[in-house]
Amino acid sequence: MVSTAVALGLTVVTLVVFTGLGVWYSRGSVQSVEDLITARNSAGNGQMTTTLVASVMGVWILFAAPEAGAAFGIAAVVGYAIGEAAPMFAYSKLGPRIRELVPDGHSLTEYAHARYGDAMYAFVLLVSALYMFVFLAAELTGIAGALSLVAGVPQWQTAVLVGGFVLLYTGYGGLRASIFTDTIQALLVLPLLAVAFAGAVVALGGSGAIHAGITAANPALLDPGFAAGLQFGVALAFAILGAELINQTWWQRIYAGKDSETVRRGFRNATVANSLIVFVAALFGIVAVGQTEVVTALGPEYNADISLFLLLNAAFPEWIVLAVVLLALLLVMSSVDTLFNALSSIVTADLPRLLAAPDDRTLRLGARTLTVVVAVAAIYVSLRAQSVLRLFFLADLLGAAVAFPLVYGLYSRRLTGSGALASSVVGLAVGLAYFPDFRGSITAIPVIGDLLPAADPLYLTSFAGAFLVSTALTLLISWLSNTEQDLDALSGETSRLDDPAVDGGSEVSD
Repeated sequence: MVSTAVALGLTVVTLVVFTGLGVWYSRGSVQSVEDLITARNSAGNGQMTTTLVASVMGVWILFAAPEAGAAFGIAAVVGYAIGEAAPMFAYSKLGPRIRELVPDGHSLTEYAHARYGDAMYAFVLLVSALYMFVFLAAELTGIAGALSLVAGVPQWQTAVLVGGFVLLYTGYGGLRASIFTDTIQALLVLPLLAVAFAGAVVALGGSGAIHAGITAANPALLDPGFAAGLQFGVALAFAILGAELINQTWWQRIYAGKDSETVRRGFRNATVANSLIVFVAALFGIVAVGQTEVVTALGPEYNADISLFLLLNAAFPEWIVLAVVLLALLLVMSSVDTLFNALSSIVTADLPRLLAAPDDRTLRLGARTLTVVVAVAAIYVSLRAQSVLRLFFLADLLGAAVAFPLVYGLYSRRLTGSGALASSVVGLAVGLAYFPDFRGSITAIPVIGDLLPAADPLYLTSFAGAFLVSTALTLLISWLSNTEQDLDALSGETSRLDDPAVDGGSEVSD
């Protein structure tokens, strides 16, 4: 085990360095709330790619990705990689369209209000905020658990240190600071991941010894036709695609890109990079099964979620463990600063409609106050919650149900707000009917509970059902609709927050 003092010292030094860099870079460049929450048209090709890579690569890839590999094998590894690639590819098409229709926008909830009206806006706000907050709490829980496992660092110390330092530079520099630090973090994460993987191969005796260990422990993990692995891999693809399409993180960066071509190219690059990173991370789980005692059967002894760290403690020299600790820190910082910004921005963008003509100073104060509130709440939840991963799956399910109705309005003139909401709700109901988590609460619903089908422990019916049913209903409702909305008019429903004439736009209804 790595010394607690060494791990804690490495943590503090890393946090101090990146906090200093974030504050230094954004000094004097945040002149308005637009700069703070949007950094509009400021990111060139290189920054766009690195911020997209760094923002999605949270510490979860050291827990969830190896867990998928350990429990379901190579088929799930491929499914996870495809799941991470799919939303990035989708945004390479959606991003330019969003910039074209809503050029002065800031958030997906702002678009939802302009396109669909109050009811769908409220639903999208709830789903998006829940997903990102759970993601944030899970990130802090993950890094706290990682340092506790490999170095015995008390979890509260890690959560407070990471949350506090990241809050300093994101509260001060906003999205500009986040994009700059993302660039450096991405340039460090990729080599560290490569070093960790290569070091693992050497430390474990080479690829032949690794293959022999896996074959002896569970040969099915190397079978691409492993049925359970295929089902879980496809389920992950639907879950991740749906969740990321309602993630404000990406909508912010669509506007931060220098132009539409920069946005298109950045998301295409991230499609390849993110899928490769997740693929490598998930392989660690399969390797762990062949080298240490990984329990994949659900029960009190289940430990597949920490399979990478079991492998670290069992077989790796200290220098590789330290490399993974630094990798975990960089991963969590890159996603936590992004989520702080994203959560505060979805509310800040709506303040002009809720308040009576607030000035820029009021909006900037509101954005920074919201960032602090989000940070404190996330740190608290990360220290208290015992079921963050289960909440994560619920948030994914919500995203799978609402994603297609939300983005289809960028292309369809005939989809109404009530139609989009109905499609989302029905899709969610189908997903919940097969959802294995919180099963006791779901089946306890009078009358309905007795009619529910058996839960799907591999989540495929749940996630795919929510996504496909909401998609089919959206297309059907649009085809049957006899009303049309002028999509070109969406540009008049949003205004820049540094525009003195901003009044929050007009109300839109069905």
